[in-house]
Amino acid sequence: MRASEVIKRIVITQDAVSLIEKENKLTFIVDLKASKRDVKQAIEELYGVKVEKVNTMITPRGEKKAYVKLKPEYKAADLAVELGIL
Repeated sequence: MRASEVIKRIVITQDAVSLIEKENKLTFIVDLKASKRDVKQAIEELYGVKVEKVNTMITPRGEKKAYVKLKPEYKAADLAVELGIL
């Protein structure tokens, strides 16, 4: 699965912004068939950062949401500014 197929969009909600600031995590909607490894590889390839941990869940809408924690040497806030979120 290609990186551009794995990541559908980034989530921009009040909760997602608080995770960026407090826990160095970004939130994405990803392909339902994507594994945690696929998500990790896609984020590292597309955005040039190192991922520490990925948690996923299926939302009530039937979408897969991925919470991506970046390694301490990378700041989620910096990437969010680059992407135009903050």
